[in-house]
Amino acid sequence: MTAITENELNNPAIFQYLRKLVGEEGVELLRRCPDEELSDEDIAAKTAINLNSVRRVLYNLYEHRLAEYRRIKNNETGWLTYLWVMRMDNLNTVLWSEIDTSVGKLSARLHYDATNDFYQCKNCGQMTTFNNACTTDFACQNCGRMLVHFDDEQLLIAALRNRVGKMREVLGNV
Repeated sequence: MTAITENELNNPAIFQYLRKLVGEEGVELLRRCPDEELSDEDIAAKTAINLNSVRRVLYNLYEHRLAEYRRIKNNETGWLTYLWVMRMDNLNTVLWSEIDTSVGKLSARLHYDATNDFYQCKNCGQMTTFNNACTTDFACQNCGRMLVHFDDEQLLIAALRNRVGKMREVLGNV
């Protein structure tokens, strides 16, 4: 079991990922949470963060394999208590998995954009593929104006290629 270190939180990529995942309050919980097994109530008390917020953050971290719990049952009352522990030792694995998923999605988008020709309505901004534009005689389905060829090679495709290349480079260095 490991809590997050201040050094890890100072890494901009890790900080941004965690902030996106659990929000500012969640990052603060990670910063304040002791490196021990605690109930959600104890975590709320020790971090001075609202219990509902603590539970939301814990469940979100659990879904991403960054927290674990152990359930114990009180035999007299039948109540269940969940004891939580942070698993920040899984952080790199989770981050690389997220990057790998993003590379896959961006690669699919790049393939779609590179293999299609697009047309746009200058009036309302509606975008469509060549095949769809042909079916409407190059008239916008929203406003009826003529569609014009949209060259996304310069902007979008180049940016996607650059982004995918950088992400693959990062994955290759792992």
